[in-house]
Amino acid sequence: MQIFEYNPPLIPWLDIRYTDKDIIVINKSSGLLSNPGRATHTHDCAITRLQQLYPEAILLHRLDCDTSGIMVFARNKKAESSIKTQFQNKLTKKEYIAEVSGLLQSKIGTIDIRIGPDKSNPPFQIATELGKSAVTHYQVLNEQQGITLVKLMPETGRTHQLRVHMHELGHQILGDNFYGSPCIAGLRNRLSLHAQRLTFFHPYTGKEMTFFSKHPF
Repeated sequence: MQIFEYNPPLIPWLDIRYTDKDIIVINKSSGLLSNPGRATHTHDCAITRLQQLYPEAILLHRLDCDTSGIMVFARNKKAESSIKTQFQNKLTKKEYIAEVSGLLQSKIGTIDIRIGPDKSNPPFQIATELGKSAVTHYQVLNEQQGITLVKLMPETGRTHQLRVHMHELGHQILGDNFYGSPCIAGLRNRLSLHAQRLTFFHPYTGKEMTFFSKHPF
């Protein structure tokens, strides 16, 4: 494990994929926090960058700092309530792509392992029966030289869920400085985890919308 050092990327400043009167969709860069931390130097993040262009922007969900990919923000209270409710009621569909170590025994499966905070070592999360329910479906996409490209479809949204679940399965995500071994962390210059697709219902029209950003791996 390495000590967290925050050096947010400057380019692209902010990759905005869609806007209308209710929502904004971006493709967040790896290395950029979703929202500010307690320290002053973490103020530069996705939501504060977005609010420089759209002061009314409201954070609806988060991606880990090192995870890249699709995020949606609200522009008013109605949109905030609608989309947050969709996340809470599991009406959204989320698809991530990851590079992991080793070859998975089953090409398609479900990981159902409860997750909770490691109280002696925050902000780490651990598999524990005392934790909250966490469910991730997966599908192997490609295997090459002992590395697997896998699609991950979480039902729940626990902190570090995908990283912990893959670690518990015995297949660490490449470039993971938190849960990966030094060898695994050093295989990539960033965490190989990308939020490739997000589907939800538009808060005003009710139309199902899907946003896609192809993984860079």
